[in-house]
Amino acid sequence: MAAAKKVIITCAVTGSVHTPTMSPHLPLTPDEIAKDSVAAAEAGAAIIHLHARDPKNGRPTPDPAVFMQFLPRIKQQSDAVINITTGGGHGMTLEERLAAPMKASPEMCSLNMGSMNFGIYPMLERYKEFKHEWERQHLEMTRDFIFRNTFKDIERVLKELGEAHGTRFEFECYDVGHLYTLAHFLDRKLVKPPLFVQTIFGILGGIGADHENLMHMRRIADKLFGDAYQWSILAAGRHQLPFVTMGAIMGGNVRVGLEDSLFIGKGELAKSNADQVRRIRSILENLSLEIATPKEARALLDLKGGDKVSF
Repeated sequence: MAAAKKVIITCAVTGSVHTPTMSPHLPLTPDEIAKDSVAAAEAGAAIIHLHARDPKNGRPTPDPAVFMQFLPRIKQQSDAVINITTGGGHGMTLEERLAAPMKASPEMCSLNMGSMNFGIYPMLERYKEFKHEWERQHLEMTRDFIFRNTFKDIERVLKELGEAHGTRFEFECYDVGHLYTLAHFLDRKLVKPPLFVQTIFGILGGIGADHENLMHMRRIADKLFGDAYQWSILAAGRHQLPFVTMGAIMGGNVRVGLEDSLFIGKGELAKSNADQVRRIRSILENLSLEIATPKEARALLDLKGGDKVSF
C-alpha cells in the first residue's frame, strides 16, 4: 500500500440512510448542507462527500437542481475536494444516481464496487414515531432490497463519468469480493492508480465491524494493489471512531460524518459534522499523525483540481 504521508479526512455530511427523526442535527436543506460542509472543511476535512435531500421533507433526492443549490457555495467558501455520490439513495435508478455528477463534473465521486443487500430496516425498532411517513417506508423497503451496481453499471460510470469528465473515484468496498472486483477493473485498465479504496464495515449485508476483518481487508488490498492505492476506512454507527482510529494507526486515511454515524460518543448525538471531524483530528494528532490539506489530498489522489469542475 502507498503509505499515507498525511491522513486524509473525508467527511460524509448527510448521506441517504439516516432520516430526520433520528437526529435534529442531520443537515437536510441546501443551506444546512452547505454550512455543515464548510464547517467540516474548516475543522480539517480535506474531502467532503455529498448527497442531496428534498428541502421540504428531508427525503434523499437525486435532483441536480438541489445539488446545485449547495455545491457552488461549498466551493466558494472552502478549498475542500467535493465528492458526489453515485450511490444516491435506496431505489434510485442508475440514471438518477448519475444525473448530478454528470452535470457537476466533480473532482471525485463515490462508486460502489458491487450489488448487495443493504439492510437498514433494523433501525425501525428504535423509533416509535416518525416525523414523515416516508421514513418508515424508507427503512422497511430495505428488507427486500438489493442495491444494484452490476459490472455493466460500473463500466458505464467509469466511462461516462470517469473518462469523459476526468472524475476520479472513492471506490467503496463493502466486502472482500468488492476488492477483487476493483482489481478486475484495474487489470482491464478501466481504472488507473492511485486508487482511493474506501473499506466499509458494519452495514447489514456487508462485511462486519470486526477488527480481524479490518486487518484482512488491508492484507487483501495490499496483495491486489501493492503501492497503487491509498487506503481509507469507514465504519457504521458506534464502530465509527474506534475503527477509523485503528485504520489510521495501520497507515490508512479516515472517513467520518453524519452519513455514517449520528453520534460522537456513547448515547451522545454529534451536534454537527464538524464535531466529528474535530474529534477524529484530535485523536490523530495525539497519535502524532499529520492531517492532509485539500491540496495534499489532491496530490496524493491525482485529482484534476477544483478549477475543472462545472459548478
